[in-house]
Amino acid sequence: MIRLAVIGTNWITDQFIEAALLTGSYRLSGVYSRNTESAKQFSEKYVSPEIFTDLDALAQSALIDAVYIASPNSFHAPQAEQLLKAGKHVICEKPLASNYQLAKQLYQTARDNNVILFEAFMTPHLPNFTVLKQELNQIGALRKATISYCQFSSRYPKYLNGENPNTFNPEFSNGSIMDIGYYCVGAAIALFGEPISIKAQAHLLDSGVDGNGSAIFQYSGFDVVINHSKTSDSYLPSEFQGEEAALQVEMISLCNRVEKITRGPTKQDVSVEQVPNRMFYEAKAFAKQVEENTMDEHDIERSLIVSKVLTEIRKQTGVVFPTDAVPTDV
Repeated sequence: MIRLAVIGTNWITDQFIEAALLTGSYRLSGVYSRNTESAKQFSEKYVSPEIFTDLDALAQSALIDAVYIASPNSFHAPQAEQLLKAGKHVICEKPLASNYQLAKQLYQTARDNNVILFEAFMTPHLPNFTVLKQELNQIGALRKATISYCQFSSRYPKYLNGENPNTFNPEFSNGSIMDIGYYCVGAAIALFGEPISIKAQAHLLDSGVDGNGSAIFQYSGFDVVINHSKTSDSYLPSEFQGEEAALQVEMISLCNRVEKITRGPTKQDVSVEQVPNRMFYEAKAFAKQVEENTMDEHDIERSLIVSKVLTEIRKQTGVVFPTDAVPTDV
């Protein structure tokens, strides 16, 4: 049984805990928050986990085997680095780090300390994502793909009213491409690998981060168009166009439904049933790696390519984070 601690006391942490417990491989043993009252209130929902308000105490605790990190983006790398060096396994919410150099450094730290580092990007672990990969081989030569995730942020009205929430604050390594856009980039890389070339554009807010944007990834024989936004909604599925048929995916992050459309047109639902809490699958994959004490090299390769591509997109669109200027060991 993996003794799990969590960093973060928000809805996504609750969702991950539920998924982790559902696998039967974890016991919630610790809750960390800089605010004692927040930690206490959050922990009351569970069976007597230890409360931590000092990260060093968590890192050194003999009661904890692994830590789930769901803090703001800019805290991911430094918190993960400290925990990995202390011998803790880490599952860290995407994006793993603010930039490519930091991501590379984290994986090296994990290797140096013989522990598991796992980026909590649920999409590649979903059964319907496996269906999508299989069906891509059944639609003829792929010619075009559009991967879209646009969702009006509940924090955007606050930003428009003069506040500066984490969601739109470069101090926290945030913005559309680092949040909702990650799913689009991550799905493309998981399916097709590193693109030959990238051309990106974005509409920047006055805070310095992107509110929405797009990118074109060029591959051999086809291209992938990425659309992402936290300032508008879209109700269109992602689409993969082959010479013989097309595939449409409802909500690429969750892969709720995969449909195959042939000329006629004939539409076929090729989806399989998934556990309602989609984080179940990543929790299960992380547990397997911890139990075997072996990181999945394909996961690492995908994670690093995604980080590299996100860093390039930000370079092209002019989104700069304070952490970009922080020296690394790499």
